[in-house]
Amino acid sequence: MLEEALQREQELKRKLEDLESKSQKAEAARSAAPVRGPVESSVEVAPINEADVTLRRLVQRVAMILQADRIVIMFHDRETGELIGIPPAYGIDEDRLSMFRVRATQGISGQVFREGTPVIFHDATSDPRTQKDPFSILGVQNGITVPLVIEKRDEENRVIDRTVIGVLHAFNKRHGEDFNEEDVRLLERMARNVGSIIANLQLYREVVEEREELLQTFESLTAGLILVSPEGRISQMNNSARTIFGATPDVVGKNYTDVITNDTVREVFQRTMKGEDTGTTEVPITIAGVERTYQVQAAQVRNEEGKDLGVVAILNDITEMKNIERMKSSFVAMASHELRTPLTAIKGFVSTLLMDDSFSPEERREFYQIMDQECDRLTRLIADLLNTARIEAGESLKPNYTRVDYRRLLDKVIAIQKQATNKHNLILDVPDELPTVIGDEDKLDQILTNLLNNAIKYSPNGGDIIVSARVEGDQMVTSVRDHGLGIPPDHINKVFEKFHRVNNEDNRKIYGTGLGLL
Repeated sequence: MLEEALQREQELKRKLEDLESKSQKAEAARSAAPVRGPVESSVEVAPINEADVTLRRLVQRVAMILQADRIVIMFHDRETGELIGIPPAYGIDEDRLSMFRVRATQGISGQVFREGTPVIFHDATSDPRTQKDPFSILGVQNGITVPLVIEKRDEENRVIDRTVIGVLHAFNKRHGEDFNEEDVRLLERMARNVGSIIANLQLYREVVEEREELLQTFESLTAGLILVSPEGRISQMNNSARTIFGATPDVVGKNYTDVITNDTVREVFQRTMKGEDTGTTEVPITIAGVERTYQVQAAQVRNEEGKDLGVVAILNDITEMKNIERMKSSFVAMASHELRTPLTAIKGFVSTLLMDDSFSPEERREFYQIMDQECDRLTRLIADLLNTARIEAGESLKPNYTRVDYRRLLDKVIAIQKQATNKHNLILDVPDELPTVIGDEDKLDQILTNLLNNAIKYSPNGGDIIVSARVEGDQMVTSVRDHGLGIPPDHINKVFEKFHRVNNEDNRKIYGTGLGLL
């Protein structure tokens, strides 16, 4: 009997050593897995599948060596504070495994997890320690529970850190036998292998999820992003960058010179790969027949050890910014001209009046009227500039809500605008009674004044200007209709942009800053 027992122990040890060797190989594979560096467009999932297979085989071997009907791994969930059954398991349907959970403070499972020492129980139905465990759903009779441990060792193979991440159960010894201390020692050694695989598998999954999140972040960027390896191949190119260069989604792995069609951008990559500081470069690129301007910034990428990982470039669309800069420049030139013109006229008439007293009262009155009009012109220009400053400071966006007699406000605005023209017929088309509205009276006054002023300015040949107001639901809808020049269709979407004006022969002589409808 003793000789048979020794032979059995030797056989079990050989099997256990074989399992440890396979586990160590699996762990080495996990450690060697590429978890840092350039983000690829596809996520590596093969190592996860390999680890799952290795762990499943290990669980089956554990059941075979211990002669157990069921093997269950329970992992500690930090968020819920529970020990939860996780696949793979042996002798239990994985659909039922999700119900196998217990608080880490309860039952034999919680005791082993907290104390880090194994426990044998011989009768699950009568042992008070098992009453909080969900053993009944598996028909557990007896079993062993050992901690799942991760050990960190130094160069001399000494344990420097020991962490318990869960527990490992072996249930129902076959042939009516009971588990013994020898089974406990074997299961403890196996649990270290299982724990190591689970920990590395969990770490790898977290890295894969992190890479997937990073990839999705890159894809959602409005700026174009391109990462090129030291060998000159595309490692990452997000959707915005693919749109800029008309590339397809399968660009990863291709040479960047075959994908990036713009010579200036290619030169930026070439110079950056050589270690030159390229700063920022503005590049015009035509997309779908429309020219847009991009600001390109590139830099070398290195890891913590200083290894060259390639070059990353970001392309920001600055088309609108450049348009605003051009419009501002045009506005400054226009404002300078508009300021100089009335000032020159005023200065000329004042000098004339001072130098010559022979003008008749009618002539003097005509001069004064011209000077008054030029002063009004200056006032309007200054008011536009002040309004722009208030808008950019956010001051004009703070309304002062009151009850406004809208009919009275319309009458007032129309009466004032009638004084500004003798070519136009201003008509108010409203119901007999209009309700009061809730709004900022000053800003409503300004809006209506600007609309009517635009209608007058851009109807240089005169005609009817009809102002209408109607109640629609809980809103007051106001419209101004004239017989003027109109706005070309391609400028409609820019009508509320600062400084934007349509420049053509029809309106070139019409005063304006491009701020009236802002």
